[in-house]
Amino acid sequence: MDKMLYVAMTGASQNALAQKSHANNLANISTTGFQRDLEQARSMPVFGEVFPSRAYAMTENPGTDFTPGPLQATGRDLDVTADGDSYIAVQAPDGSEAYVRTASMNIDALGVLRDGKGMPIMGNGGPIAVPPEQQIEIGSDGTISIRSMGEGPQVMAQVDRIKLVKPPTSNLTKGSDGLMHTKDGKPAAAEATSSLTAGFLEASNVNAVEEMTSVLALSKQFELHIKMMTTAKEDDESVARVLQNT
Repeated sequence: MDKMLYVAMTGASQNALAQKSHANNLANISTTGFQRDLEQARSMPVFGEVFPSRAYAMTENPGTDFTPGPLQATGRDLDVTADGDSYIAVQAPDGSEAYVRTASMNIDALGVLRDGKGMPIMGNGGPIAVPPEQQIEIGSDGTISIRSMGEGPQVMAQVDRIKLVKPPTSNLTKGSDGLMHTKDGKPAAAEATSSLTAGFLEASNVNAVEEMTSVLALSKQFELHIKMMTTAKEDDESVARVLQNT
């Protein structure tokens, strides 16, 4: 009886954790560059001072779906998206290097090039600083060129190059800040063959129908686990009554 109750109890609690993962995916369905979190469940033996005669359910996050999302045309020169399986390097709030798929960039009052969340865009030697300019262009290889104040339209000067990386997905993990980080903590090397597309932002790769279907399926499973616990309780009470009458 206790085996049935234990499995049902752990299944219900882990279902609630799985619901959080899918709810987070749905909440970010309109977040540009968001890559959905994967979720799976499996049974695990209970180890301790006795033989592992019990098993419990466990929900885990095996990784992230790295499938690129659809491109959304914006027509804005400072909206860029990394092509293929490349990433744009940014400086995370804790000072470490992190990676994003797309960036709606802007230049702050100090001339620092930042993404839509305010994080500095990384270049060849660190965060990119842009001098006062009349015009700015982003090349497909990440090169940033500007036309300085007072210069003619034919005079374009190269300022820096956005750091584009292509780390193996096996070395990428999504941090609690929602950014991609390398598992070994070391900055990824710049990839010369990587490219980006200007004037587009990458939409989230979350499939709303698939996520809603998963949420409904988990809700049904949760109800089943609760029913199993109720049945285990009723069976235990029936056995107790039989023992009292003997």
